[in-house]
Amino acid sequence: MTDIKDSIDAGGHPLGTWLSIGHPKVAEGLAQLDLDFVLVDMEHTTMSLETVENMARGVDAARNETEAVVRVPWNDPVRLKRVVDIGVAGVMVPMIDNADEARSLVESIRYPPEGIRGIAGSRATGYGRNFEEYVSNANGSILTIAQIETRQGLENAEEIANVDGIDALFVGPADLSGSLGLFAEWDSDEFGEAIGQVIEASQNADVPVGTLTVDIDAIDSRLEQGFDFLIAGKDISLLMDSVDRAIADYAAALDERVPASSD
Repeated sequence: MTDIKDSIDAGGHPLGTWLSIGHPKVAEGLAQLDLDFVLVDMEHTTMSLETVENMARGVDAARNETEAVVRVPWNDPVRLKRVVDIGVAGVMVPMIDNADEARSLVESIRYPPEGIRGIAGSRATGYGRNFEEYVSNANGSILTIAQIETRQGLENAEEIANVDGIDALFVGPADLSGSLGLFAEWDSDEFGEAIGQVIEASQNADVPVGTLTVDIDAIDSRLEQGFDFLIAGKDISLLMDSVDRAIADYAAALDERVPASSD
C-alpha cells in the first residue's frame, strides 16, 4: 500500500471500509488489515470531534499503512479546519452541488494565500513541534473528495471535478438515488445512467471517482461500472451480517444433530 492521496493522484485503486461505530478500538482493529484507508463518518453518526481524534490515534496505533479519511457533516470551513487539524489523511464532504462549493471546500483546508484555513498548533503539527514545516507543506497534501449526491451535483459533476484541488469525486448512492426519485433502485437502468454520467464526468476531468457498496457481493459490479476506488462494507452491517450468518450456521448444525421430535 501507498499513501492514499498519492494512490488517488496516480490513478490507483485504493480500498477502504466505512466506520460508523465511534470507538478507537474498531478503528485500530480494522487498520491492521490490508486496507488503504478507513472512512470515519461524522455526518450520520453521533461522533464528536474528540472521538474522531481518538479514532485517528487508533489508526496510527495499528502501525500499518492504513490511513484515516473523515467524512465531515457539511461543507463548513470551521468544521473542516478542526478536522484537518487532527492530522488525518483526507476529508470527504457531502452534497457538493457546484464549482463554487467545491472551491470553498478546497479553500477551507488550505492555508493563505491559497485558502482560509486558520494557522495554529495542533495534532497535525506535532502540537507545534513541526509547526513551520507543516504549515509550509500542508497545502495540497490532504486528500479532498467531493460527494455527488443531488440532481444539481449530478448536472455539475464535471465542473466540480475540474476545480483545482478536488482530488476525487464520490457517488453517495443513497442520497443520489433519493434525489432522483429512484431510492434504492441500485440496478435500475435510470440510476445506472446517472452513475454513468458521474463516471464520464470524472473521466473527462481526469479525476478518479469512487462509491460505497454495503453489499460485498456487489464489489465486482461496481468496478465493472467504472469506479476507480471503493469503500466496501460498513462496520455495523458487516458485524450484523457475520452474527446473522453464525445464527444460521448454528441452527443448521443443530438440525443435523438433534433428531426431529415425533408426534
